[in-house]
Amino acid sequence: MTGFKIITEDKQEIRFNFYVDTAPTTSKAFIEILPFTRMFYHARVSGQEIWIDDVPPLDIIQENASVFTEPGEVVFGPMKPIRSKTSNCFGIYYGNGKGLDACNIFAKVFDADKQKLIDLGNNIWKNGSQELTITFLDS
Repeated sequence: MTGFKIITEDKQEIRFNFYVDTAPTTSKAFIEILPFTRMFYHARVSGQEIWIDDVPPLDIIQENASVFTEPGEVVFGPMKPIRSKTSNCFGIYYGNGKGLDACNIFAKVFDADKQKLIDLGNNIWKNGSQELTITFLDS
């Protein structure tokens, strides 16, 4: 499995590749909780990010962790260290941002789907939350 995709309410698909070399534990664990559907919200503090805090739990280590991300990167808050303010949170940066605490950076949007991700992020920012399905990437 090389990645995952988002399916939006209007049936658009946005594809992401895992960082299998730098975040193998997070990538593998994330596959185990697919598929799931949740209501995603726009972040208030961390910048151009959509996120959830009710993701199926992952008991994972901290790896490839930072508060600094690039547009299009995907993060998951590890359960440890206990101090983490972002434990078990899942976020997708569609633009610039900086996390509240270090999260595992484990995937990035396909270059061809960057604009769809930007449009989704702006839609959630301007119009409110949206239910998204996160599922397996078709091979």
